[in-house]
Amino acid sequence: MNIRFLFAGLLCLLAGSALAVGPGQQAPSWVGIDLMTAEEVAFPDVLEGEPAVLIFWATWCPYCKAFMPYAKDIEADFADQGVKIITFNAKERGRGDARDYVSSLGYPMLAIQDADDIAQAYDIRFIPGLLVVDGNGVVVYRRRSTNLPAGRTVSQQWAFEVREVLEELTQ
Repeated sequence: MNIRFLFAGLLCLLAGSALAVGPGQQAPSWVGIDLMTAEEVAFPDVLEGEPAVLIFWATWCPYCKAFMPYAKDIEADFADQGVKIITFNAKERGRGDARDYVSSLGYPMLAIQDADDIAQAYDIRFIPGLLVVDGNGVVVYRRRSTNLPAGRTVSQQWAFEVREVLEELTQ
């Protein structure tokens, strides 16, 4: 009897993982509002045929805070190749001021406000959600979960993985 419950639970877990948008799949289309400009942004049109890094974040997330300086560097290093950084304020739950947070980072970014529905469409369970899409909106990278503590080490690892994928895409 216990084996059946264990097997059923394992099947549910595997089925849930299969629903996540992963490498080789078309990323879901969406329309959102840029937090800083209040302009409407549509995906995949915003790509304009170029790759992008998608980052789902919240003001309270220590992993997000640790990764954002790396995102800034990635954007600067790959700007000549047309790579965009698109961020999504999600899972905020009324804890922080997203506009103040983006302003405090000190660099311009496309930040989609109130992106919980978009996060749900991408099956983002943990933040930062981190994906790379090619110029056609196909996912080529999705970060895996980690047990590492928030901070420089895990952020460096994610930045390395993103850079590796972008280098392949922009060659």
